[in-house]
Amino acid sequence: MKKIKAAIVGTGFIGPAHLEALRRLPNIEVKALCEVTTELAKEKADLLGIPFAYTFEEMLQDEEIDVVHICTPNFLHFPQSKAVLMAGKHVVCEKPLSTSIAEAEELVALAKEKGLVNAVHFNLRYYPMVRQMKTMRENGDLGDIYSIMGSYLQDWLFLQTDYNWRLEPDKSGDSRAIADIGSHLLDLTEYVTGLKITEVMADFSTVHKTRLKPLKAIETYSGKMLSAEDYEEVPINTEDHASVLLRFSNGNKGSVTVSQVNAGRKNRLNIEIAGSKSNFEWCSEKPNELWIGKRETANHHLMKDPSLFTREAAELISFPGGHNEGFPDTSKQLFKEVYAAIREGKQPENPSYPTFADGHRELLICERIIESHRKQAWVKID
Repeated sequence: MKKIKAAIVGTGFIGPAHLEALRRLPNIEVKALCEVTTELAKEKADLLGIPFAYTFEEMLQDEEIDVVHICTPNFLHFPQSKAVLMAGKHVVCEKPLSTSIAEAEELVALAKEKGLVNAVHFNLRYYPMVRQMKTMRENGDLGDIYSIMGSYLQDWLFLQTDYNWRLEPDKSGDSRAIADIGSHLLDLTEYVTGLKITEVMADFSTVHKTRLKPLKAIETYSGKMLSAEDYEEVPINTEDHASVLLRFSNGNKGSVTVSQVNAGRKNRLNIEIAGSKSNFEWCSEKPNELWIGKRETANHHLMKDPSLFTREAAELISFPGGHNEGFPDTSKQLFKEVYAAIREGKQPENPSYPTFADGHRELLICERIIESHRKQAWVKID
């Protein structure tokens, strides 16, 4: 079988995560790594064992490369995704798809015009238990949905000395916690429940009004090894914490809380869906477990096991029950579906994976949440 050749643009936290996932799939070769300079690209390519080191423009000229993974800061997602599509290559883009709705709409239209495979890395859909919840809901096990409560809590920006490009609106956009991790939670909520968010009421909080920006480069989630003279104090204009009330297309309500300053919470997405037959609760820090609440019988505790799952969810499981699967496996499973479409050479009519249209949808919800916070009022999504 012919190998599909890929390039990865960006070498921060998520670029190597894409690389590792791709290396776990058959007949895929990551041929090239791209960075802002050839020197940096070569340094990273040597470190990661990738044959070619390119600048972005050099990569576009390589006709052997079939698909490009955009793993750069947010403000580069639109121009780089557009350039890749114009070069006739398939594209997998990190979220958010862009930093403006107009740019996202342009990418959706361009991808459709070109007929190329396009995907957004909403990988949290690909925990087997998430798809199990979705298919159980579709099979009627949840019943009518009464309410939804969700949270996504981290602590990697807990200290005033914690710093990253995501804190700078010119690189990240006007929202941080909601756009960065809240987008995953909101996407997962609509994916699992089948409902659409129709209105939002949001309130943001910036805990650290200023932060100490390091004068030396550090990478996301790395340890802090700098001294006082290595920092400069800068103002912060994006949210550390956000609370959002939600209204759904079935007329019922919900809420989400997102924070990057909760000590001890490393990467905790939690969702609880209350229905007329059952209650589902799932947490990303215990991804192989699902709590199923009951009123008239004992509660259930479902562990990940392909023999106990629906067919659709079992397809995302690579190992037997009792062998835990986690965050790295989600990207592998997403890319497995995306690359099946790439092998066919075109975007399916109804893709199983999140597309640029899904990226546009989440950007629209996030923009309305920002608008709601500024107005301190309910705002309709559409």
